[in-house]
Amino acid sequence: MEAWYMDDSDEDQRLPHKLDPNQPVALEELQKIGVFYWKLNADIYENDPELERIRKERGYSYTDIVNIRKDTLPNYEEKLKMFYEEHLHLDDEIRYILDGRGYFDVRDKDDRWIRIAMSKGDMITLPAGIYHRFTIDDTNYAKAMRLFVGEPVWKAYNRPADDFEIREKYVNSLK
Repeated sequence: MEAWYMDDSDEDQRLPHKLDPNQPVALEELQKIGVFYWKLNADIYENDPELERIRKERGYSYTDIVNIRKDTLPNYEEKLKMFYEEHLHLDDEIRYILDGRGYFDVRDKDDRWIRIAMSKGDMITLPAGIYHRFTIDDTNYAKAMRLFVGEPVWKAYNRPADDFEIREKYVNSLK
């Protein structure tokens, strides 16, 4: 996992979009905005004791797997655009990259974009109420496990969504 502040270029969203010079963001800085990260062995995800421990501790009781690739994801182009719309969720977003690569972009407390490069074995939790978006990189492929507390809910609220109680709670947690 690597993270950095993004440039404001309108070039292809699948490119790295690093500033020049690069401005890296440390894991400790991500934790301050509620983003948590684990490095796991994706080759053994079906029987990984470390993943099982995390799931038990955090109450992740439901999982599914999504293949983001043109030949496997129905309405591929439409879905990529939807994933890249800035939005928030009322629940945490938990993703584990089993193969391929992608980027999660999150807003810091000053509303600047931080790009988080994810690859095989990277697992991330984005807190409910954080503005974010996702895109694959220029390999055009990611296989990810989605984890949920209880029944899966995947409802995105595009920005602006500042009136939601969960957004207010998240913003207050940054103070």
